[in-house]
Order: sequence, then C-alpha cells, then structure tokens
Amino acid sequence: MKALVYRRSVARYLACAAASRIAPRRFFPWLAPLGLATVPFDPPKGWLPLVPRMCGICGSDLGLLRGKESPLLEPYASLPFILGHEMVAGLAEDAPEIGLAAGARVVVEPGLPCAVRGLPPCGPCSQGHYNRCERFLDGDLPPGSFLGFTRRAGGAMAERTAAHPSRILPVPDGLSDEEAVLTDSLASALQPVLEHFPAPGATVLVMGAGILGQHVVRCLRGLGSDAKVLVTARHPAQAALAEAGGADAIVRAKNKKDLAAAVDGRFVATSLGGGNIEGGVDMVFDCVGASSTFETGLLALRAGGKYVMVGAGARLKDVDISSLWFRELTVAGSSGCAEAPDPRRPGQRVRTYALALELLASGRYPTEGLLTHTFRLEAYADAFRTAFDKRATGSVKVAFDLR
Repeated sequence: MKALVYRRSVARYLACAAASRIAPRRFFPWLAPLGLATVPFDPPKGWLPLVPRMCGICGSDLGLLRGKESPLLEPYASLPFILGHEMVAGLAEDAPEIGLAAGARVVVEPGLPCAVRGLPPCGPCSQGHYNRCERFLDGDLPPGSFLGFTRRAGGAMAERTAAHPSRILPVPDGLSDEEAVLTDSLASALQPVLEHFPAPGATVLVMGAGILGQHVVRCLRGLGSDAKVLVTARHPAQAALAEAGGADAIVRAKNKKDLAAAVDGRFVATSLGGGNIEGGVDMVFDCVGASSTFETGLLALRAGGKYVMVGAGARLKDVDISSLWFRELTVAGSSGCAEAPDPRRPGQRVRTYALALELLASGRYPTEGLLTHTFRLEAYADAFRTAFDKRATGSVKVAFDLR
C-alpha cells in the first residue's frame, strides 16, 4: 500500500531543526526524512482494518517536521512510522465485536494504553486516566503513545490502516467527513476544558486562536460555561473565527499596559521588564505552549489563578516565573484524552472522544471555517507548506482527503 512514512535520520532531523530556526514558516520536504513509499499492510493481531477517508495534520506532526520535538519524548515513539492520527475511516470488513458492518464510518481514539497493548491496567488506566498510561513502552506493540508515531501502529496518511476495537467509535449519521475529521483536535482541547472547567462567572483567557484555541472557546460554550472568554489572536481571520465560536473579546495587547487593560487588571510600572499586573483573569488556557505565552499567561492571572498548557510545548527559555510563586498560581498540563469529569452531570465522568463526537453532531458547535484546506496524499509537500505558514495561507486545520 502507499503511505507517508517518516524514517529515522538524526542528521535530517537536526537539519530540519536548523532550517526551522532560520525560516520557521517554511517546510523543506527535501530535508525531512519523510516520503511516500509502498509498504506492506501488516496490522497487529486482532486489530480491525480500515480504509482512511480523511486525515488531519496535527501540531505534533508539524513539530516533528520542524525538529522541535522534545528529546525526552523519543522513547515514546518507534521508527519508521506512518503519520496521521486525526482520522475518519471506513471499516474494511464487518466488525460484529463492536456492532458495525463493513463500510461504517468511524473515528479512532489514537492513544495506545494498556488495553491496546494486551496488558492488565496500570494505576492510571484503571482509573480512566489512560492518557497517563505508565506502560507505553511495554506489551504487544513497539514503544509509542499514539497511532501515527509507532511502528506497526501506523496512521491514516495511507491507503490502509487499522485500529484496536476498543479505540473505534462510529461517526453519527448526518455528520460529514469534513466535520468528523475535527474530532481528534476537538478532543485534545476538550480534555483540559473538562479537567479544569471554569467556575460560574469566571474570566478565562485563551491564548492562541489556531485550531486548539478555537476548540477551547467552542467547548466552553458548548458545555454551557458562562465564563467571560477572552482570546489572543494573531490574525484578523482567527479573531473572527473566535468571535463566531463564542469569544466575548479579542485581546490585541502590544505591551503589558495593554494586557492589564484587556484582562481588567491594574498596570504597575517597573524600572525594568516592562511592568507588572495586579489582578487579572481566573484561568488561562495556553494553546500555544511557547516561552512568551507561558510568561504572559502567568502575568495575566490573578492571585490563586490557574494556567493550563494545552499546546504541546517542549522548551521554555528566559521566562520570568516570579508570578508563579508570588501569586501562588497553579500550573497544569494536558496530553491527549481519556475520561474526564462531566460538568453537565456532577459526580459523573465521560469518555472525552465520545463527547467530542456528541458536540460535533449536536448542531450547536460551529465548525464553519475550521477546516480550511484539503489535499490529496500525493500533494503532501503542499499540504505541510500550507499548515506551516498560517500567516500567508490563512490555514486553521489542514487535512488529507483520501476518498
């Protein structure tokens, strides 16, 4: 079968990293150890064969091609692998074990915890926190935490793929492929929203108006939050999308004085460092995960507030963290999805991926303008170029159309 394969090459990875520092919005396909190849279809025993229909490009895919993945995460992948975990696919054959017939449209929760690896549940898995699984390196599969980053657990940038039955969810009738391909990115934003749902009347700052930021805004509104939602957006089109999704205001702060005004805080001048802020928002969802947004997020929080890193940052450089201890802030991270508290039903938990599908199918979740570009798999270089340069292309979510 034809597939988009990423192969091991430390030299090429470092070359991509160097090129990204010089030209961060450009993709150099001749540098990356990535290309279309004909490979055997050899899924793990017991997995169900699938025919991919659409597959989104994730920020983690872009981080890999930019050479910006953390070296600490190297053990949680195994090369070579077929990219692509944001999929909509069709069942290649009847699957009575999950009550679906051949041709049924499905999405796949991409995590590879104990249940997928043929292992008894570890502590986190037994509590429904399988995104925190302690055995991503063990069991019947090669090391890896996700489909699309794991040898023999290939992704959907291919003519065929497969998934463990426990990871497969049917796409509701009436939900288009173009909407269903948003499920994974939605679930990645939904998990931190569920785990850190703002209190009634809170003020929330969403930093970044790419696909994750857009989903955070829509998740808050879709789950009935009455929080005042502020959003930082780089580009006018992103700002318009955030407002369409339910944002109350767009923050366009050029300096700390502007930021203080935007978050209803009090600007306090300093001799060095550009000033401080008293007061601020109750919660920050940082959907970028960069040094600048981490520091700004801490600064924008009131005393006792909470910062949640949604964007998958790797390194922080030259960040003033004095706000963290001085104002007794809480910092939390988020990875993938699993089960989480259901704010609609106090005391109950919900499978995040299933709730993501439910929100998309509800008719109350605005999706227009989120999927901005689609490409054939053969045009992968153009697809990644489009996803890399959001300023020039206006891309939000870019996907491959394999139908």
